[in-house]
Amino acid sequence: MALIHRATLTPTKLELLSATLPGRPWYAASGDLDRVAAYRFDDPAGAVGIETMLVRGGDGPVHQVPLTYRAAPLAGADAWLLGTAEHSVLGTRWVYDAVGDPVYAAVLAHAILTGAGQAEELVDGVERRAPTMAVASTAVAGATAPAVGSVVRVGGDDPVVIVTDTVELTVVRRLDAGVALAGTVLTGAWPGQDTPVPLASALAP
Repeated sequence: MALIHRATLTPTKLELLSATLPGRPWYAASGDLDRVAAYRFDDPAGAVGIETMLVRGGDGPVHQVPLTYRAAPLAGADAWLLGTAEHSVLGTRWVYDAVGDPVYAAVLAHAILTGAGQAEELVDGVERRAPTMAVASTAVAGATAPAVGSVVRVGGDDPVVIVTDTVELTVVRRLDAGVALAGTVLTGAWPGQDTPVPLASALAP
């Protein structure tokens, strides 16, 4: 379960992404950035916030942007740092492009390979928030996932491939590209996109 606070973030997530996405080689849009939908995973240790945002710039395609929020810098991950933001409850948060974060890799692998999907969101510990999109996995019932300890390397722009010590993950950036993914696949649908599209996949030994 992902715990959400009623809080303000300065700069906002969209402001931070608006400042950083146009410089990414996989970003293919212009104009003001809008939030389309989002889904979350839960860090079992409760230390890292994990959210994947779907955003659109102007009339461009929908892009998938996985993010992690940390209370301190992640060692060796400067290349993936998008910036910092002040959270009115939690203080300074370091915001990362999650493809370089081992915690994201671990929970993504678990969500895909076990079929766990997205986390339920609980606001201020009491109010359940309805999801803004539907996420599902092609995993068979009862499937398990190997533990992920580290990210070995990250390659490619779109899709991006995350090689870990146990699992290879693929994450699609631009969701209109019609990418075919191998292995167990995570799909998503949202208002205006009723047919599920591939979001990510996992290949385990």
